[in-house]
Amino acid sequence: MLLHWANVPRGVAETKEATLKLSFRALVIGLIGIVLVSLIVSWAELVTGQIMIGLLQIPPVAVAALFVIVILTKALKRAAPRFALTPPEIAVVYCMLLVAAMLSSHGLMQRLLPTMVGANYYADPGNRWEQLFYPHIKSWMVPWDPGAGPHQFVVNAFYEGLKEGERLPWRAWMLPLGAWMILVLSIFAAFFFLATILRRQWSDNERLSYPLVQLPVEMIREQPGRSFLSNPLTWIGFSVPTIVYGINGLHNWNPSLPALNLSIYINDYLRDRPWSDISWFMAYISPGAVGFFYLLPLELLLSFWFFLLLAKAQDIVVSALALPPLNAQHAGANGYMAYQTTGAYFMLVIYLGAVAWPHLKGLLRQAFGRGGPQGRDEMIPYRAAVWGLLLTLAVAVLWLFQSGMTIAYAILVVSVYVFVEAIVMARGCAEGGLPMAEGCFTPMDVGALLVPQIALGPRNLTSSAFFDAIFTRDMRGVLLTAFLDGQKLGDDTGVKRRTLAWVFGIAVVVTIPVAAFIQLNLPYHRAALTLYDYMYRGNNIQFFQENAAWLQGETPHLSGALISFIVGAGVTAMLAVMRVRYVGWPFHPLGYVLSTSWTVLTFWFPMLIAWIIKSIVVRYGGMRLYARLRPLFLGLIFGEFTSAVMWTFIAVFWHVKAPFFPWT
Repeated sequence: MLLHWANVPRGVAETKEATLKLSFRALVIGLIGIVLVSLIVSWAELVTGQIMIGLLQIPPVAVAALFVIVILTKALKRAAPRFALTPPEIAVVYCMLLVAAMLSSHGLMQRLLPTMVGANYYADPGNRWEQLFYPHIKSWMVPWDPGAGPHQFVVNAFYEGLKEGERLPWRAWMLPLGAWMILVLSIFAAFFFLATILRRQWSDNERLSYPLVQLPVEMIREQPGRSFLSNPLTWIGFSVPTIVYGINGLHNWNPSLPALNLSIYINDYLRDRPWSDISWFMAYISPGAVGFFYLLPLELLLSFWFFLLLAKAQDIVVSALALPPLNAQHAGANGYMAYQTTGAYFMLVIYLGAVAWPHLKGLLRQAFGRGGPQGRDEMIPYRAAVWGLLLTLAVAVLWLFQSGMTIAYAILVVSVYVFVEAIVMARGCAEGGLPMAEGCFTPMDVGALLVPQIALGPRNLTSSAFFDAIFTRDMRGVLLTAFLDGQKLGDDTGVKRRTLAWVFGIAVVVTIPVAAFIQLNLPYHRAALTLYDYMYRGNNIQFFQENAAWLQGETPHLSGALISFIVGAGVTAMLAVMRVRYVGWPFHPLGYVLSTSWTVLTFWFPMLIAWIIKSIVVRYGGMRLYARLRPLFLGLIFGEFTSAVMWTFIAVFWHVKAPFFPWT
């Protein structure tokens, strides 16, 4: 049984048997939705390569599908009430679609498959990958033979397409995909256990607002009086992005029509040194982003854009003082701020752990049979969550060891990814309302603080090239946020958490083979060279390019990296202490920690706009006016996401270039 019988309103079902039918119905709709969402996301993002409707932590395709389900449900309530879905059922379906969208996009499949073949197709005598990496690639990790050289049939056909009479080499993919699933599922299970452990602390004790859940909740739950979809402010907000992107979409269709400029490249106006040395600096206009950030506390909004500008000011100082660049991976122009925020990540996790220690101590007591909270109302009991987390992380470490990493480095990689990067990304979504998760470093960057990359050796660097491309480089779609958001959604719509455990498990297990089938057929039948270049010619080979340099003796200049790391940790500790000790302290440590993330780089200007608007609203109208205007800003999100999905279909069926959305 998927839905607890008490969650179904008396007027909808009076018996347990009726509830079982409703539960089965929700499951069937969710499974059908998984197939459709996986197909739509794969085609839209990989074939058109224009609008990323599945990569966000609140995927536009899931929101659009939710809207369709809600509208159909309202129609059925009038025509045939017994067939109408209940709010808990709709929430279950949405959670399944949420997982499907993430895993079909950057959350897994779009990074896994291209990474498994990229090193073979792009190897050549110039980069020497055959000599540097192939001897250290296990044959069970890839669908090609590491001992048979580059440009093998299974890889060439993937990139260039099958010729007449050739068949997709399914057999070559079965073993490596099965092997990678051991690692993937162990990490996803670790996220599930971690979400169970964190929920009570974040939701009940700290009462985080989970901004990404607020729009789906408003659309799903039944409210007395005027509902979200019948509120005129909702549709006023909806109309703004619809008109804006409609104008730009029609311009692409007919260039003689006017267009609205939604991006300003600030670097174009900074021509003289040291100003010209500011790293990439863009101001995007996004109505939907303004809607998201209106939901945040003012201190968070101020901190996000303020610390972003402070980071740009550091670029100026580094240039003026002629300090040597750090050349850190993903670090921007100078890298000093990137290593500061790396230290800030670690300090934030320490701070969050200290705040949560009473809760965590009780969990550990329960895990070792010494009493403490049992977690009977959680997705699984606490004892199972703690031991499950330890077991799945051990499996991940052993898998990486078998792939070529040393045990010590594998422990570092898994620990940094799960307990530092993923937790901070999840916190950025649950508290900071960031619609996408994107870090600024990899576990190798942390290791480079202590030893040069070349000291790791070829086996560690080879295995890291795969792991970083698949997991740590681009964390948009990280599944931990879906597990946390899903629990909050369930609490607000009447779904038992034990139900969600089944829902998430089924969604993951079904989505992976469905998305794999679709995304293997696409490149073999349409040629990966014609598909989304970032996935097939960018992310999947980035770390082979970088690690090849380390293997050939190139070492980055990191003399200031450790100092920057310590400074970042210290600043974060200071911000955390000030926030605890002084009421009204205006800066939040999370804003500093995420100041160099791609998310803040993209959305700092909408954050500034939202901060100005909300400051005025709260100052002159108080929380009552803020609450009255909330549907307007939720409508901005709703309209932007719906426009993105609409233009995706237009781009697919009419072969028209879609308008630009800043978060793509």
